[in-house]
Amino acid sequence: MNEKDLAFFKEKLLKEKALLQEELSGIAKQNPDNPSDWQATTGGMEVDNADENEVADLMEELDENEAVTEQLQVQFKDVEDALEKIDNGTYGICENSGQPIDRARLEANPSARTAIVK
Repeated sequence: MNEKDLAFFKEKLLKEKALLQEELSGIAKQNPDNPSDWQATTGGMEVDNADENEVADLMEELDENEAVTEQLQVQFKDVEDALEKIDNGTYGICENSGQPIDRARLEANPSARTAIVK
């Protein structure tokens, strides 16, 4: 992959990383000791502990945010890994076969780890 292609994909990945950080920050807090670890929150919802309905709503929101946070963290890590691969010269190489990943696949998913087997 040439330098122009790497710059193109790096820009796409950096934009995706910023978007994922924004989404994560709306539903989770970043662990200061481990920046790639996010803990789901309730988005600042305050409840009266005596109101069982409010507590139930809070718990439901937390459960939903945990599921979304988990998925976003996976995507975030994939993007970070792809950026690291650009820096170390292994971007666009299938982790299974060692063959180049098709450009169309990388354009659709710049953090793709594997090629599509035909």
